[in-house]
Amino acid sequence: DSIGKISRDDGFVTIVHAAVGGITTNDVTLAEASGAIIYGFNSRPDAPARAEAKKTAIDIRTFSIIYELLGDVESLLVGELTPEEIERFLGVAEVREVFRAPRLGQVAGSYVTEGSISRNAKARLVRDGVVVYDGSIVSLRRFKDDVQTVATGFECGIGLARFKDIKVGDTIESYEVREIART
Repeated sequence: DSIGKISRDDGFVTIVHAAVGGITTNDVTLAEASGAIIYGFNSRPDAPARAEAKKTAIDIRTFSIIYELLGDVESLLVGELTPEEIERFLGVAEVREVFRAPRLGQVAGSYVTEGSISRNAKARLVRDGVVVYDGSIVSLRRFKDDVQTVATGFECGIGLARFKDIKVGDTIESYEVREIART
């Protein structure tokens, strides 16, 4: 509702489609057809949607704080563009088992399905298309060895900073954020 109310004398916002859940390829197709930007609030694009958006150069912007989302929409409308934080996707791991570790608490026994997972990278835990945690990876192990990176096709143990609600079937997305001046 708040997004639709944002307007100026020389411009306004039109909502093409609004829905609950993760961002899908249908959303990307609709955005491409209408020349729109996709905004997600506490939701993430699935892998096919990410690939389609990259292929069609559709901008997907996700936020976990509603005021940041509203601020971004207003910035586009007003033209006061602050440096853009570009999120670079690193990889995805599927949680197959949950373990307890004395120093870390819960550790996600995971299988890397796409890209790579890196220690100290930012991470978000996605459950049923909804982001339930956004923080960082504090521990990454292959068997008993501490490692810096785990590539696609390998298993690993992932410890997340200050998060104790990992469940089998969750996915962990690894990413990094860089600031780029908008033009």
